[in-house]
Amino acid sequence: MLNGYLPIFSQFGEDIFASDVVQACIDVIATEISKLRPKHIRTDNNDVQTIVNSSINRLFKFSPNELMTTRDFLEKTIWLLFLNLNVFIYPTYDIVKDSSGRKRKEYTGFYPLNPYQVEFMQDNSGKLFVKFFFRNGSNYTLAYSDVIHLRKKFSVNDVMGGGINGQPDNDALLKVLQINDNLLQGLEKTIKSSMTVRGILKMNTMMKEEGLDEERKKFEEKMKNNESGILPMDMKGEYHDIKIDPKLVDKDTLDFLDSKILKNYGVSLPIISGEFTDDQYQAFYERTLESIVIGLGQSFSKCLFTNRELDFGNEIVFYQKDMMYLSMKNKLEIIKIGGEQGIFTDNEKLKILGYSPIEGGERRTQSLNYINRDIIDEYQVKRGKME
Repeated sequence: MLNGYLPIFSQFGEDIFASDVVQACIDVIATEISKLRPKHIRTDNNDVQTIVNSSINRLFKFSPNELMTTRDFLEKTIWLLFLNLNVFIYPTYDIVKDSSGRKRKEYTGFYPLNPYQVEFMQDNSGKLFVKFFFRNGSNYTLAYSDVIHLRKKFSVNDVMGGGINGQPDNDALLKVLQINDNLLQGLEKTIKSSMTVRGILKMNTMMKEEGLDEERKKFEEKMKNNESGILPMDMKGEYHDIKIDPKLVDKDTLDFLDSKILKNYGVSLPIISGEFTDDQYQAFYERTLESIVIGLGQSFSKCLFTNRELDFGNEIVFYQKDMMYLSMKNKLEIIKIGGEQGIFTDNEKLKILGYSPIEGGERRTQSLNYINRDIIDEYQVKRGKME
């Protein structure tokens, strides 16, 4: 072209993370998951849950390892999960004895691993092992039961998420991303073409460089001062217009391609932009986040506790601590219902509204309009006698 610009489209490549839309989808999912509060709890036979004073809760409170806060840890875990459709977390621990002389694990850290290759093996007894290969050249073989393993799209491979070889199968998504990238490149080239050379001024005489420069300046001055749209020329100059007719891709086509990418990750445009309603966020949570939250709890519990500990009600639960996405109307409705049932303390009600706690705010009140259904008949008989 006249400006030296070549209208050649670069290849998108095989990395889906080169797409800004894909990155935006994963980022919003990872950001929401990073708000969770993991807790080691124990549920007794009466379904009463208590938070356990354990090394696990100590680590989960602020820093699962020396490099990360809890938020960082959860965010990195989700990014690795979507990058590889598998993520491995190694819990470090010491073996200690309790007062009864029984051995137990005292956990000292949780580390999300980023190997470039993993291999699964079994010994003669059928016990499963996993071998990790890292980019620094090192490799380690660990018992699979000692590693927390989360998977997405767990289908045709027996142990790994993704495709038959345990790798992400992005062929279908790549086709959409490549089309989207081509259209964006075309849009960029259209904008550039509209700002390139618009015409050629042909001089019908042989002139020196100084003369050409003088003629050019005269021509530019005429274009600046012209208001009628008609440019007068003398016999020496001849102007040839270059017809530029760039074609723009319509908005509906671009929106359609973006929506296909968003649907692949279960994320809607209002969630990406942050302009969502309560119902839209609830749909996002149920469609995309809830299965991840459940998977986190089950994977951690399966690895960290023995069968006996699980039988005694030990488990890891990832709680949704904040409800700040709710509208004020819905927050007040939750406080009203929860308050009448005696679910929330006064400080918990203040926290939902975004206020700081107050002294004595651990008080828990309940409406007198509710009664234990087991004593309804007795209550009604007594009340009837009183009347």
